[in-house]
Amino acid sequence: MSRRERVALRIGKGQLTPADDLSIERLRQRGYAVGEVVMAELVKCRNPAFNRLSHALGGLIAENIGAFSGMDSHAVLKRLQIEANVGCDEVALNFPGVGPCTYRVPRSLSFGSMGEEQFQATIAGLCAHVAKQYWPTLSAEQIAEMAELWIEGRAA
Repeated sequence: MSRRERVALRIGKGQLTPADDLSIERLRQRGYAVGEVVMAELVKCRNPAFNRLSHALGGLIAENIGAFSGMDSHAVLKRLQIEANVGCDEVALNFPGVGPCTYRVPRSLSFGSMGEEQFQATIAGLCAHVAKQYWPTLSAEQIAEMAELWIEGRAA
């Protein structure tokens, strides 16, 4: 997966155009001019509801599992990614006197950084990890459902 910042484009008949004012501004900042040829990696945008679900999952866990008490939802998600080795890159390190080890770096879950399919697999993996490690009486699906209900409860 590319770690470059992505710009939202809208598909038109035989063309791609910036999808919003933020995308237009980012293209200007990069110095792109009308008529230039650029290379692009096309990734379908995610459903915004799934982004809310990820933050709801983090908030639900922070409020209900003591090991995550006091953490914000973003910090919870990053810690879970590392614990579960889901949505992470692994970096091999060799410490003098200690030897080789592996360091996990959680990937960004942002819209511009991760496609829908990989994002859904990451969230499913996090739910499975929480069910196994912290809430063994619940299934991964039940935890995802609780996060969805948590969103609705916050909106009310």
